[in-house]
Amino acid sequence: MKKLALAVLLVLVMTAPAMAKIDITIPNTYTQPYFKDLSTDLGLAIAYVPMSPAEPLGGLLPGFDAGVEMSVVQLDTNKAYWKLVTPPGSTKVPGTLPFPKVHVQVGLPIVPIDLGVVYATVPGTDIKYTGGEIKFAILKGGIVMPALAVRGAMTKLSGIDVIDLSTKSLDLSVSKGFLMLTPYAGIGKVWIDSTPKGTIATSLNLKSESISENKYFAGLKFSLLPILNIVAEADFSKIKEYSLRLNVHF
Repeated sequence: MKKLALAVLLVLVMTAPAMAKIDITIPNTYTQPYFKDLSTDLGLAIAYVPMSPAEPLGGLLPGFDAGVEMSVVQLDTNKAYWKLVTPPGSTKVPGTLPFPKVHVQVGLPIVPIDLGVVYATVPGTDIKYTGGEIKFAILKGGIVMPALAVRGAMTKLSGIDVIDLSTKSLDLSVSKGFLMLTPYAGIGKVWIDSTPKGTIATSLNLKSESISENKYFAGLKFSLLPILNIVAEADFSKIKEYSLRLNVHF
């Protein structure tokens, strides 16, 4: 059964939709407000997606979740700040941007703390990001009591030569399991740090931006088998993101 689950995970990653080559270039007509709006969209697109309930993975023994995800980010690429970054003759940034991911989380024994890492990439582009999280379950949850957790996370964008961009986030989530289903929801804050790189920083006199945005999310974990789970989540901010995860649990 473990081999079957891992095979399904591999297929999910390999069948991520292919895209034409996308290039992001900052033109000479770009302004500081445009750069801030672009940085906001990119920052929210790569902000950490929890994809797990509030309850801790570990107990008396460590817990381990490893899986693949597909997140789909919805962007309004008809906005001027998106249209201007597509050079003539190159492929326009699509309004629906897929992020295949590999996501691993480890629950520590005894203490209600989970650690996680994620790696994501956009097919057909050089765009990718890495991230990490630490989650502390304030309440572990039980038969009647829901679980409550606070999470801190970071992500770092790479593959775009003209922007150095990273995010930090903090969220509070609650969950309650019912048989094979565990719904969860949360609210958080995302801080985005974006710095122009190369000649655009000097020739256009663009400055760094520090941006903060609110974020809300809701999800559902479905335990198919003792070692196999499916998680679906929707994240809402200035952009929308929908994610599906298939993972094995040990």
